[in-house]
Amino acid sequence: MVNEIERYTYRVTWSDEDEEFIGLCAEFPSLSWLASTSSQALKGIQTVVEECAFDMSKNKEELPLAISARNFSGKFMVRVPPEVHRHLALEAAESGVSLNRIASAKLAR
Repeated sequence: MVNEIERYTYRVTWSDEDEEFIGLCAEFPSLSWLASTSSQALKGIQTVVEECAFDMSKNKEELPLAISARNFSGKFMVRVPPEVHRHLALEAAESGVSLNRIASAKLAR
């Protein structure tokens, strides 16, 4: 069985500033781990998250829910400048589709 910590969203990327790979966890944005290889960075961030989660549990703090386990409605509000709104509405009208369809297509790119 997969535990909650293994369900978290991990990412490894190169850091030009540190000249090392950096391991990150989306559910714990304040944590990171630097290493000379990508596999070491991944293992490092997983270990740090596990230790943090253990401490949180010990202190009866609620662990973040894994992004993969969250339910998403498919709706969110985005504020844009009026000129952008006008441009998108015009593009939608000229294309014969809804403003929602135009915005969704642009976001999906």
